[in-house]
Amino acid sequence: MSTLDPVSLSQALVQCPSITPVDAGALGVLQGFLEQHGFACHRKIFEDDDTPPVDNLYARLGAGSPNLCFAGHTDVVPPGDESLWTFPPFDATISGGRFYGRGATDMKCAIACFAVAAARIAEQYKGSMNGSISLLITGDEEGVSINGTKRALPWITDMGEVLDGCIVGEPTNPHKLGEMAKIGRRGSLNGRLIVHGTQGHAAYPHMADNPIPHLVRMLSVLMDEPLDGGSDHFQASTLTVTTVDVGNDTTNVIPSDAQAGFNVRFNDLHSSASVDKIIRERLDSVGADYDLSIRVSGESFLSPPGQLSSVVEAAVERITGQKPELSTTGGTSDARFIKDYCPVVEFGMISDTAHKTDEFVMVDDIHALTDVYEHVIRDFLDISEQ
Repeated sequence: MSTLDPVSLSQALVQCPSITPVDAGALGVLQGFLEQHGFACHRKIFEDDDTPPVDNLYARLGAGSPNLCFAGHTDVVPPGDESLWTFPPFDATISGGRFYGRGATDMKCAIACFAVAAARIAEQYKGSMNGSISLLITGDEEGVSINGTKRALPWITDMGEVLDGCIVGEPTNPHKLGEMAKIGRRGSLNGRLIVHGTQGHAAYPHMADNPIPHLVRMLSVLMDEPLDGGSDHFQASTLTVTTVDVGNDTTNVIPSDAQAGFNVRFNDLHSSASVDKIIRERLDSVGADYDLSIRVSGESFLSPPGQLSSVVEAAVERITGQKPELSTTGGTSDARFIKDYCPVVEFGMISDTAHKTDEFVMVDDIHALTDVYEHVIRDFLDISEQ
């Protein structure tokens, strides 16, 4: 592996089949590279009775402030049917200017890009630079996200670490590198609705209480009126029905229960508690017997535009020629935990092949993203080029 080659480091990371929560050596590859360039590295495994153990890495170069952190994850989703891949998903094959592999987009190449960008600066300054550079890398982002960044942040805080800004390397660009950075994310709430009725004969519906019409009306009142019209930095909140389940294979029986699942992506006009309240009020208006369970994946958040976002915008425009949109679209990320500690901006690869068969990034984008990250580090820490 070439010492300061982001493609070689990307290959070494992708070749570790680190499907959540298995590390498969990925953190060791990264730690070895960082220690080679002067980083002090710390590892911590978090676990509890209900979740598998997850390995986490925190690495820091320098002792001064400000401390610019890069946060990311080496765990990946399963590749699915590997026979459908043009190249084996963990071979990290380069062909036709493309770098193929599970995790290339989301987000091992971005980790390699930042690590190499930091190493370049470390080589130039030999430990005498302004401020500090750190990385917080977990193996739990694609899973339940309990034993990763969420627990690692208090751990490093107890060590005396203070983060002054954080770049998260999630793939943020829809189609072209430089299009978009993220300064916030919508919250996510999942609901499971069970409507109760009375079982009966389909020929005598008046002697039963069919829960299916009640469920239809309930879903209608949930969806018919928008939750809001959007806010300054967010699109309108959405409620999407994801499943309807009756499980009745018998044609002449009215079932006793009917179920549905739904997902709400809500903006900064709401909290999960206020969304929960709206949902229950709408369901109550139908007047049927029901049970509702709610699971919250994350609250909405905004990291207001400021120094960090300006530095990212300038670096992206310098390298790619376009100023990125500061967006809050998409799903959740570990930035939802980091925003309680410091300003956070997400910027990484193109997102359109993430989690797909034949996931890939362009080799040219690996080099370009490395250059973007190097300029972000220099500008945030006020380090001039030598």
